[in-house]
Amino acid sequence: MIKLIFDNEEVIVSMYDNPTSRDFVSMLPLTLSFEEFAGKEKISYLSRKLSTESAPLNGPSVGDFAYYSPWGNVVIFYKDSGTAGNGLIVLGEIESGKEHIANVIENFTVTIERID
Repeated sequence: MIKLIFDNEEVIVSMYDNPTSRDFVSMLPLTLSFEEFAGKEKISYLSRKLSTESAPLNGPSVGDFAYYSPWGNVVIFYKDSGTAGNGLIVLGEIESGKEHIANVIENFTVTIERID
């Protein structure tokens, strides 16, 4: 599990057990700047690309915390996105605080920490 902290809010994400998720968690703690993208998701670019070996490719759902491998960015889906391009790997699912993501209008900085 990980915790996203911003603007005195916390979002809890249950991480899936796949190679890309484990690679992301190995980078924690992180501070990332997220921006709006397509009116359905928030994105942030990582300092390096994550391992995608043996990673399952998925379609997005509301509340997914994912990695888009062609661009090297993490994605938080807060609205139904329909389909995504090839290379989307879902890292985990928001367990609580999903509404906090959707309510943020401008770019925001997030501290991401591992929790047990």
